[in-house]
Amino acid sequence: MTASDKDEKLIVGLAQIAPVWLNRDKTLAKVIDYVELAAEAKCDLVAFGEGLIPGYPFWIDRTDGAKFNSPVQKEIHAHYMANAVQIGDLEPLCRLARKNKLAIMVGCIERPEDRGGHSLYASLVYIGQDGEIGSVHRKLMPTYEERLTWSPGDGHGLRTHRLGSFTVGGLNCWENWMPLARAALYGLGEDLHVAVWPGSSRNTEDLTRYIAVESRSYVISVSGLMRKSDIPEGIPHGDLIVKNFPDLLANGGSCVAAPDGSWIVDPFVGEEKLILAMLDYGRVREERQNFDPAGHYARPDVLQLLVNRQRQSSIHLVDEQS
Repeated sequence: MTASDKDEKLIVGLAQIAPVWLNRDKTLAKVIDYVELAAEAKCDLVAFGEGLIPGYPFWIDRTDGAKFNSPVQKEIHAHYMANAVQIGDLEPLCRLARKNKLAIMVGCIERPEDRGGHSLYASLVYIGQDGEIGSVHRKLMPTYEERLTWSPGDGHGLRTHRLGSFTVGGLNCWENWMPLARAALYGLGEDLHVAVWPGSSRNTEDLTRYIAVESRSYVISVSGLMRKSDIPEGIPHGDLIVKNFPDLLANGGSCVAAPDGSWIVDPFVGEEKLILAMLDYGRVREERQNFDPAGHYARPDVLQLLVNRQRQSSIHLVDEQS
């Protein structure tokens, strides 16, 4: 295989794993283990589920999460906040990406200093093969009960990244249902779409193939797992949480669809696994022959999309000049 042929191919790894729930450091260590497995498998890209570090807020709808001023909810949320990610925490992943020339996409619960340092965002982070963080996309709209713990994001992270012949972008969970968010990435040249989920085949089995057909792109859906056995000791109100949890909360459902909507990897459920797939860029070119959503089948003279990529801030400082 020549160097140019290799650029046309991409090995992707879908790390379908459970977090060490609500424990940032132990979950990050588990993610590192799977990045190393992906490197051994010669992956060019490895991706992880939504909010995986330190985990999805499954407790909310099972512990009366909407009860106002509840001490239970405050204490769990404070623990969640203490285990959230600031982007510097991901430096070990950046070093691994650089060492192995391996791109990483990982979902995390971010507690950003640029929004005061006390609010949480479901963020999808892209780390390039050079070890540099290419984008941090904060989920535009938390879904339903997620709004009780996550904040609405902004458009700053609606970006794409070159990876060999491919152009990679991604969205968090139900953002993938947002037609204008998808259109923004299509307009930026996306032909490999990464959809990250907390874990459920009911979300991935239809939408993954739909986005592939709509965009004529490869789509990989990467899901987490969550089982009652993944709840560690020591979290606030752990007994209450365990009492109200089923044995299986999130069954995975990670999968890969080709640009014609056919399955490369059917939704995989119930187990932790590093799922591998080989992608061939030539198939993108073939499917764009008759439809290209941002190119020859678009009508920018009739329909255009305005995307605001400014990072939101509640404060703008104007200091005296020295």
